[in-house]
Formats: sequence, structure tokens, C-alpha cells
Amino acid sequence: MKSMKILQRLLAFCLLATMTFSALPDLVQAAPVKEQALPLGEPTLGETRNKKEIAPGLAHISIDRGYSSETDVFIVDVAFYKTREEAEKVKNELNAQGYDSRVKKISERPPGDRGKGPLGYLVRVGSFQSESDANKLRDELKRKGYEKSRVVFSAEDGGKTTGPWVVNILEIDPEKFKGQIIPELGTGIVPGKEKLTALAARTGAIAAINGGYFVVGPSDGTEGDLAGVSVIGGKLISEAVNGRTSLLLTGKRASIASVETQLTVKGSDGAKRELDGLNRKPGFIRGCGGIGDTFDFPKHDFTCTDSGELIQFTSVFGSTTEPGDGVEVVLNSAGEVTEVRNSRGGAIPSEGSVLAGTGDAADWLLAHGKKGTKMKVNTKILADKQPLKASKKTGIVNGGPRLLRDGKEDITAVSEGFHWSDNPEFYYRFGERRNPRTLAGVTEDGKILLVTVDGRQPHYSVGANFKESARIMKALGAVDAVNLDGGGSTAMTIGSDIVNRPSDPAGERAIGDAIIVLP
Repeated sequence: MKSMKILQRLLAFCLLATMTFSALPDLVQAAPVKEQALPLGEPTLGETRNKKEIAPGLAHISIDRGYSSETDVFIVDVAFYKTREEAEKVKNELNAQGYDSRVKKISERPPGDRGKGPLGYLVRVGSFQSESDANKLRDELKRKGYEKSRVVFSAEDGGKTTGPWVVNILEIDPEKFKGQIIPELGTGIVPGKEKLTALAARTGAIAAINGGYFVVGPSDGTEGDLAGVSVIGGKLISEAVNGRTSLLLTGKRASIASVETQLTVKGSDGAKRELDGLNRKPGFIRGCGGIGDTFDFPKHDFTCTDSGELIQFTSVFGSTTEPGDGVEVVLNSAGEVTEVRNSRGGAIPSEGSVLAGTGDAADWLLAHGKKGTKMKVNTKILADKQPLKASKKTGIVNGGPRLLRDGKEDITAVSEGFHWSDNPEFYYRFGERRNPRTLAGVTEDGKILLVTVDGRQPHYSVGANFKESARIMKALGAVDAVNLDGGGSTAMTIGSDIVNRPSDPAGERAIGDAIIVLP
């Protein structure tokens, strides 16, 4: 009897052990995964997150971090100088006039820059709690001849701050999401711009984010033209700023790569010439950096000019080409020359294209593009130096610089033209100071992250610099990431409702293209 009881107890113990250990995998699976706090400010800063599923495999995450500090003030930057001697001279001038000015050394140089010593020196005046008081001092200094004076907020300097920061994320899991992620032009054609809310409503997007760099005004070329590569539905819309990092989309998948384009035209007589660009005003190269351009090195936010260019226009440009002096050759779908025009600004055939030439390119067209002959346009896209075979699902959105490569910080600001050696202030303002940012990344398991960081809004969100942008993306799980167009262009919508707060005083900005998420 006693032995029977012992046996029963042993059996019960074995059963309990079996139940306990078999339940362990479920317990481990159910345990919540701790999210990594954003590496902004001190680790002890408070952070709140909200996550909402928009569709299976598509989530919107909002993050608020940090707080506004009373120690943050408005300052007037009078000017930026390469040498301390220049800065000290201006400081002494201002002090002699009764201003309490100072010199701030900008020690940090761009990643990859081979220059030595500080990047430059800032001359600063004032410290105000009120932006309006700082504006009054700025206007006074401008009247006295200090025309570069501007008001800045100390929390945006790039140094220590408590923030705050407002970050919005679209997280797309390609294994679960059934829709598409594609680029879309503002207004549906190259010329012109469109607000993201209107673009999202027009396309029926369930979510969207602003895309790549573009030409803002007509003084820099075709307004709305993408200032870098653009591929939509497998078709090359705009040539690359060669070597710039871009976002590649293929249906529900994404990757980050350095992109180049190689374009040529060959006549039936064997004559061959480089094609300088696509669907833009000849002579204006925003961002520079195209092969054959006057300046083959990228230079961000700068417009290079070339008096002799050959540009191809397709129906994505609209009904007519850019008007002006030069020559146009009209090609049908087979590449046969159907018309030669002695000026620019004519109709674009829906199934063909127009080659427009200025300067020596116009002479070349007249010599080799005679009516009845054929001209073949060859386009080649390289991603990380390898030929890219584009399908109807292929889309490319221009960006730069790269932020992450294989899980490590890799900010390619110098090689991609975000540092001007002749004007080091450009990188300080664009890359080292905090600004609104739009970012894109891919996680190790293939999730796509589309991110906005609001900025230039004191006491609401201070923005991020390049290094902080890279660290944000890494904290969110990205292994590869790129910076897209930011500043006043930064915008995100859920449906057609905007969910972030654009920084322009007038509100949401019209943009050249967007990344849309379709159901």
C-alpha cells in the first residue's frame, strides 16, 4: 500500500514536470520584447510610444521623447567664418558698438572629411527667451550691414539638449502586408508640385511619406523635377546624381543602394553622344554630379549649369517640352525621327519621345537626327555598381546621404556632396545642426521603416542631425538607412490626414514626389 502511494506521487511529479516544461516555449513567446529607447539626449529622458495597426503588416508608431528646457534660448548668428582671426575681428567690431558678442568654435568636421582643424567659427550675439526679441536684434544687425544674421534656437545646435523630439514611424512587414509601396509624382507628371495630403487622397493611399529632393523654384530648372534619380513602374523618370544613396522599392521589399545612371543616344549613322538628362529644363542640373555635366561631383542644394545639353522628354513630363532656344527631334515608338524643330517647346508624343538640344548638342542633333533616320536611346541603371534589371514593380526614390550600412553608422556626407569645401557652413547648417528629417531604412528581417522627425519648432520638436538620424534608425532596428528630403518637406499621412507637424510657417509644403502605401 505504501509502495503504491509512492508510485502515485512519482507519476504525479513526472506529469507536472512534463506540463511545466512543455509550457515554457509559450511563456517565452508571450514575454514582451523590450523596445530600445531612442538615443536622443540623456538615457534617463522620458519617452512615450503609441502603436496602431493600420492594416495587417502595416503599423503607425508615434514617439514623444524629452522635454523643453528653460536653459534653451534664442540666439542671433551673425556670420560663419573659416578662421578664428576673421571671427574675432567681427566680434571686436560688434563689442565696440555695445553688443555682447562671442565666438563659438565648430570643432566637428563631416564624417569622411580629410580636412584638419575646426570646421569653422560662429559669431553670435544675444540670448533671449523670446523669439520676437531675437528677431528685433537680427533686424537691427542687418540694418547695420551684417546681412547674414539669423535667429537660431540653442536646442537645435547639435550639442546636449533635453529635446523634445516627436518621431513618427510607418513600419511595414512584407511577410504580412498585402499591399504595395511605390513612388508617386506630385501632380502625376514631372512639372509642378503637390501637397502630400492631396497626393494621398488622389491615389487612395492608406499611408504616405514625402520622398526625394526636388527643384523648388523655376530659377533652378523645372519646378518639381526630381533632383536625383527617379524610377516609377520600372521606368527611369529622372537621371541620378551619380553615386548618391537612394531607396529601392520592389513591390513590398526595399533596399538601400548607391545609384548611378548611364545614358546615351546613338544615330543610325553610328554617331553616339551622351544623353545629359531626362524630363528637365536643359542647362540646369540640380545637385550636379551627372556624368558629362560641367561639374561631375555632387553638390547638394546647388544648381550647376551647362550651355550644351541633350535632354530626352517622355510623356511623363506632360504634353509639351520646356520652351526655349535650341533644336528638338521627335521620335516615334520605334525610334524613328518624325520631325525636326528649330526651337524648343513642342508637343511630346504619347508613345514616343523628344530629344531637345542646346548649344553643341543642338548642332549634333541637326547633324545626326535627320527626318527618317533612327536614334536609339540607351539607359542603364547601376545599384552599388551592379546593373539593375528594372521590372514594372521597381521604384527608386532619390536621397542621401547614407546613414547605416550593414548595421553600422556610415554617413557618406562628403562623397555625396553634402559638404562644400568652399563653404563649410553648408554642412554645419544641413548636417550638424538639428533639422526636420525624413528617413528610410530596412531591418535585418526585411521590414521597411519610413520615419519622420519633426524639427525647427522650439518647445515642440527640435529635429535631428545626421548622426542622430543614423542612431534613431539603428535603435528602431534598421541595418541599412538613408536620409531623404527633409526640412519643410517632411510630412507623413495616414489616409489623407497628416500626422506629423510640418515646419514651414505656412504649413504643409508642396513636394515633387512621395512614397505611398496602397492597400
